[in-house]
Amino acid sequence: MVVFPHCKINLGLRIISKRPDGYHAIETCFYPVPLTDILEIIPSASFSFGQSGLAIPGSDNQNLCRKAYEFLAVDFKLPPINMHLHKVIPMGAGLGGGSSDAAFTLRLINQIFELNISEEKLRHYAAQVGSDCSFFIQDKPMFGTGRGEILSECTVQLSGKYLVLVKPAVHVSTAEAYANVKPGGVEGDVVSALKQPIHHWRSQLVNDFEASVFNRHPVLAQIKETLYSQGAVYASMSGSGATVYGIFEKPINLQDTFTEYTYWAGTLP
Repeated sequence: MVVFPHCKINLGLRIISKRPDGYHAIETCFYPVPLTDILEIIPSASFSFGQSGLAIPGSDNQNLCRKAYEFLAVDFKLPPINMHLHKVIPMGAGLGGGSSDAAFTLRLINQIFELNISEEKLRHYAAQVGSDCSFFIQDKPMFGTGRGEILSECTVQLSGKYLVLVKPAVHVSTAEAYANVKPGGVEGDVVSALKQPIHHWRSQLVNDFEASVFNRHPVLAQIKETLYSQGAVYASMSGSGATVYGIFEKPINLQDTFTEYTYWAGTLP
């Protein structure tokens, strides 16, 4: 059986505080984007994992899809599977591609083997794999708090808007981003900002990572300003980077503007 794990963008990202457990408390809106990887899982006589497309750093044993399978195998007598991941979503991009792959692994195994795991329980397993992994158990916008694993309904709809994603050859590690961010630095919150019309978001909807990440990687700030100069109604870095996105009212072709970078564009469903 084949599924298509999608990525996400963050509409605003506030770093509220650093928690006693070393993680940071955040507030964000995760919004699904139809740029996808391809994941196939079939029952097999012995376990195997293969990958193609973009190269994934690390060994197969460290892959989040395999970890998701192993988490379920602790509580269920899972038979061996043949799993293949074709990677399209870039890594280190702030798009949650790895988390999505793991979440879709959980969803697909639940379906194939008729485990009847509830959505709530799937989110619990997903949270053990990664902080934003729980979001990908559902295919709709969600507010994320806590580490990002506490989810609630979000009524923001960007259907029909045109999205442009731009990622330069820059790697921003999550550890680096969190090490340089200052929690609670700017007033305002994501929920209130998203209640405003989208043309007000530029002045109200903030990603707290941008200040420090843009300082270390000025090209990201340049991409954001270019998107605005080309007519974006809102532009921001996603997550801790290094993808910058622009939301447009109608389709626009900026491929020639960003020829040196990874580029994707499409209408949001």
